Amino acid sequence: MKKSPLVVALPVLAVSALLLSGCGMFRSQKAWETAKQESPLEIPPGLDTPSSNAALVIPEQGANNPTSNGATANVGKGSQIADGFVLNDTVENTYRRVAQTLEKGDIGQVLAHDDDAHTYSLSVMASDEPTGKKGFFSSMFNGKSKQTADAPGAAPKQVQLSISSSGEKASEVRAQGDAAAVAKVIDTLKGRLGGG
Repeated sequence: MKKSPLVVALPVLAVSALLLSGCGMFRSQKAWETAKQESPLEIPPGLDTPSSNAALVIPEQGANNPTSNGATANVGKGSQIADGFVLNDTVENTYRRVAQTLEKGDIGQVLAHDDDAHTYSLSVMASDEPTGKKGFFSSMFNGKSKQTADAPGAAPKQVQLSISSSGEKASEVRAQGDAAAVAKVIDTLKGRLGGG
């Protein structure tokens, strides 16, 4: 005689329900549920805390929003900003590499430099007006690429460029000045020096 599927399924279902209900007994207690707050770390005598007054600077509204030409630092006409990047190289080597890049003259004109302080003062042709990005066919067939100096309202802008140490084996390249000029300098240097 053949057994009905219900007769076989009911005992299997009852045994599995008993086994599953017993799993709650084997659950382990989570360590994080019983964790308590410890006292904060104390700074040993003779050491001081690093300065944190510039750590929480709130940027202006709209700062670092990308424009149509890809610049990420244009926050308005005549605005002053600082931007930079880090290179995995010594300060001396980075200063030398930046000097070689600036010698070409297409970023801007070097007005002054200080080899001891690792700084440059630049005059950069830049426009506050965003330029439209050229399309694929326009860049293929028009030949001349549109530079920032060709943009309407382009004028010389002052940029201060400094190279400083960033850790043991890295250096920071930082530019400060007009937003459009800083964006041009940083983007060009990043592209040529491989900064990130």
